[in-house]
Amino acid sequence: MPKTTIELLQEAVPVFSALADDNRLLILKILKDEGRLNVNALTEKLHLSRPAVSHHLKLMLAAGLVGVEQVGKERYYLVTLENAGRHFQHLMAAFIADGCLDSALPADV
Repeated sequence: MPKTTIELLQEAVPVFSALADDNRLLILKILKDEGRLNVNALTEKLHLSRPAVSHHLKLMLAAGLVGVEQVGKERYYLVTLENAGRHFQHLMAAFIADGCLDSALPADV
C-alpha cells in the first residue's frame, strides 16, 4: 500500500529540520562551491567551533544532505542531496495525487 502524505511528511522531517538552520545552509553552499572539505576546513570558513561543525555535519549526514569520504585518517564531506531529493519527489507526487498541487508545474520548478 502506498504511503500517505502524512507518512511521507514524517519521513522528511529530518531533511526539513536540517535545512532549517542558517549554519547548515551555509555548509551546503560552501561544499557546493568548493567541493569536498574536512571538518577543519569547514571550521575555518564558518568561524564556528569544531564540535559545532561536527554536530551540524552529523545532522546533515543523517538527513542525507551530505556524504562522507574517508581518505586515510581524514573524513571529507560533500553535498549529496540524493536522500533529500527522493523525499521531495515523493512529497510532490503525493501532493499532486491529493489534489493539493497542480500537476502542470511551471518548467522552472
